[in-house]
Amino acid sequence: MIAIDTNILVYAHRPDLPLHAAAARCIEELATGARPWGLPWPCAHEFLAVVTNPRAFREPTPAAEALALLDELQVAGRCIFLPESESHLATLGPLIHAAELRGGQVHDARIAAICLGHGVRELWSCDRDFSRFPSLRLRNPLIQT
Repeated sequence: MIAIDTNILVYAHRPDLPLHAAAARCIEELATGARPWGLPWPCAHEFLAVVTNPRAFREPTPAAEALALLDELQVAGRCIFLPESESHLATLGPLIHAAELRGGQVHDARIAAICLGHGVRELWSCDRDFSRFPSLRLRNPLIQT
């Protein structure tokens, strides 16, 4: 299973962002594909916080619209919202220690631990900070390789 990070979802949702078309294609392919894919709950929360933020966008997305998008992904697509597992702390701790993380960096470790706890093999993100976690393959689907 693959999972997506907040930034892919934000780019896919906001047509005013430069990577919108590529991200929208990625989400469309995932939503209509045969394979299930994951969205860690912290990424869903962060998506809501970003797209509804009037400091980030001149015309932020109304909360009802942003929530409706998440609902649509969950109901119509193959998207599985991923929570922390029972063994979350046992996965999170080694990630934090190995990469010597602190402060805001712990948020990325939380997402990585959720993914690993659910058997996610690949995280799609534009954020290279996830490369700190070699046990989780990182892929930016918005660039040609």
